[in-house]
Amino acid sequence: MFNRIFVVVSVVGVVFTSVEASAQSETDRLREALRSATAQVRALEDQRTSLQAQLAETTRARDALKSEVNEAKAQAKKAEVDYRQAVREFNDRLEERNQTLEKWKEAYAEAATVARTKDSERAKFEAESKAFKASTRNCTLKNQELVKVGRDLLAQYESVTLGDAFVASEPLTGLGRVKVQSLLQDYGDKVLNQKVDP
Repeated sequence: MFNRIFVVVSVVGVVFTSVEASAQSETDRLREALRSATAQVRALEDQRTSLQAQLAETTRARDALKSEVNEAKAQAKKAEVDYRQAVREFNDRLEERNQTLEKWKEAYAEAATVARTKDSERAKFEAESKAFKASTRNCTLKNQELVKVGRDLLAQYESVTLGDAFVASEPLTGLGRVKVQSLLQDYGDKVLNQKVDP
């Protein structure tokens, strides 16, 4: 029986050793799993911290971009307002220029009409001036001829002697009188030939 007890104790010892070894192995495995889990938790914590830093950086970048976008929108709005104002001012200046151009066109047309009228009057006056100059020249020539006729007549009158006067008034033959009348007729014709027609 002692052998049996020994065998039972041995079996129990082996079983107990086996159970103890198994428990030791299970503890080691659990410790290893705990260590692995702890390492994973630390890695995940590090990853979470890194992701939070990235998220914070991304949030800062997003906020900066939002600020830039808002600033760009404000600049675009201001540029649009400035552009519209510039277009309005340009159109106003263009309209003012067009009105000024119309006034200049009207003034030019009026000046051209006045110039044509003045040019026509000038041409008319030049023609009249030429006619007057020709008429004046003609009058001067005829006046010179009249002066010549007048001098001839005076020379004839001065050359009349008392005998010539007696012959001219002699009533019997009347030859002297005819000669005087013929001479007076010639001088009268010469004077009439120098008459200027209006």
